[in-house]
Amino acid sequence: MSHSEVTQYMGLRGPALSILIGVVAGLAFFLFGYDQGDFASILTVGAFRSQFPQLDTIGKPLSETVAAVQGITVGIWNLGCFVSAILTIFLGDRLGRKKTIFIGLLFLLIGEIIQCSSFSYAQLMVGRAIAGFGNGFTTATVPAWQAECTKAHRRGTLLMITAGAFIAAGLSFSYWMGFAFGWLDPNSAAWRAPIAIQVIFILLTMSLMIWLPESPRWLILTGREEEAINVLSALNDIPKDSEQVHQEFLQIKDAVLEMSKGGFNTVFQMGDYRHVHRTVLAVTLQIFQQSTGVNLVTQFLALMLLQLYGFNGWQARLIAAGAGTEYFLASIVPVIGIDRFWGRRSLMMFGASGMSISMVILTIMLKLDTTAAHGVGTAFLFVYCTFFAIGWQGMAWLYQVEVVPLRIRGPANAISTASNWVVNYAIVQIAPVAFHNIGYKTYIIFALTNAFIVPIIYFFYPETGFRSLEEIDVIFHTASTQPKPYLNVVRIAANEPLWYGKGGDEQFVYSESEWHKKHVRFSDEIKTSDGGTTTLRDSPEEGGSSDDGTRIGTFDNSEKERDYRGSSRGSDTLGQHGQRPSAMTRVSSNGVSPLRPNSSRTLDGNSNTIPGFEGGMGEEAAPSPVISRTSVDKYAARGVRSAGSGY
Repeated sequence: MSHSEVTQYMGLRGPALSILIGVVAGLAFFLFGYDQGDFASILTVGAFRSQFPQLDTIGKPLSETVAAVQGITVGIWNLGCFVSAILTIFLGDRLGRKKTIFIGLLFLLIGEIIQCSSFSYAQLMVGRAIAGFGNGFTTATVPAWQAECTKAHRRGTLLMITAGAFIAAGLSFSYWMGFAFGWLDPNSAAWRAPIAIQVIFILLTMSLMIWLPESPRWLILTGREEEAINVLSALNDIPKDSEQVHQEFLQIKDAVLEMSKGGFNTVFQMGDYRHVHRTVLAVTLQIFQQSTGVNLVTQFLALMLLQLYGFNGWQARLIAAGAGTEYFLASIVPVIGIDRFWGRRSLMMFGASGMSISMVILTIMLKLDTTAAHGVGTAFLFVYCTFFAIGWQGMAWLYQVEVVPLRIRGPANAISTASNWVVNYAIVQIAPVAFHNIGYKTYIIFALTNAFIVPIIYFFYPETGFRSLEEIDVIFHTASTQPKPYLNVVRIAANEPLWYGKGGDEQFVYSESEWHKKHVRFSDEIKTSDGGTTTLRDSPEEGGSSDDGTRIGTFDNSEKERDYRGSSRGSDTLGQHGQRPSAMTRVSSNGVSPLRPNSSRTLDGNSNTIPGFEGGMGEEAAPSPVISRTSVDKYAARGVRSAGSGY
């Protein structure tokens, strides 16, 4: 096959391009993991404690004030993440996925430079807050960007690599850097160098991000359709006028036409696609991830080993590094099996069950407080990390992208990510004080929260594995038509056939599906980068006409059509964007032509046809009518959502 018409990014296309996108997304989450873990070792370094005595709980073990200040210092990073995650609600869809990520990396770079050069406590706090502010932008956006550039049957695997294995790798690497440079103590390089190393990875990620493609969904959402087709061509490694690119563009465009009418307020409206329901699922899952107690362990691991388990400084840092390595290796397990065997629900229930048992054993061992018990407790810190890495490390980030629709994906993901940071802050703020006041009983809290999570996942969370993002919309739409949708959506997801199969190898011709046929089409051409206009602007209700001067785009005068037109809205439904997406188009070997349903296609299953729609998908068609903006809005709002893009 000739690749002369295939767009390339950095000279790459197809699987190679997808891998590079995954690597860059992974580097962003690697930095997230590194930032989560760097203070775990630094807090035990003598030079750091001398520079910032306000944080020295080792030298002042009985001071509740020092414990509280330590929690605030570690937690202010999470507050920075929270603020930027909230801002992503309002800025993310305006800026686009790439720009939002790049801005986040820039703030992260500034924050790390300030931290590693700190000589005062105030400077350190400012640096951590700015670094967290940058990280919030990236973590709220990277999963959506990668998911929207990824095939459905590879999405789970690739996002688990990114938001699972790369986070664990960053955490593990930070522990090893803390151990390695800890030998320089009492030189300040013992704590400055581990922070400064992040700058290398930030600059690498920024330099690669510039040259990679934007999300094709976001491009279509903002009317940049020619660019979207170029991206789809590059990701599939096939010419942009191919049938496969046409089918995928068609599916994504259907989703955009239906879902682009949303904004921030839409997140809090139920609607036929159950927006509130799906947002609650995403938010609750992020809260659950932090309620497992993971940051109690990861952000204070070396300090915990030193203060509670009786190890000295270098021993605590070495064991923490070993635990981080095991944590990383365990995170590879879901990468191997999530899109082959297990799906999402079973891994989450498995992980929560194991963490609950681990917390019970940790409680017992610290209560016994013997040398042997300390050894067993240390081993179960490893076991706890294993269960979290397998069941929860990347799952909350993956599931939140899958469960919310395109219409609210930006604000909903930002809200769910923000909830993660709020609970994360609460955990790291409370942990030092809790261990100071109630000691081993702190573990009991998280044993109970993990046990509580299991039945909630079982009864309320539908399986999203092996399905395209748009196919998940259909499942929730179906649930909205049945009683007890909060519970029934789990059953529907379990029973609904997979459109593309587990491996994405089943044939599914979207243009011939019932879901696509229930969308009303209007004639248009793909928007081009040189500012080409759409026929929406020339619609009959805007004074448009055909070449011979006659008005076009007339519907039949059925009662259903009069009802649709009578209640339609005339406002631009895209809201925050300057352009409304154009209509579906067909990309053929002869160029771009409008997609026209044939005259026998019906609306909502009745016999009311749309006069004037002639021609089929694979033949020359008569000039098709233009359907007005208001009519399209109502038909899109009332039609059944389409299923399954491969992305």
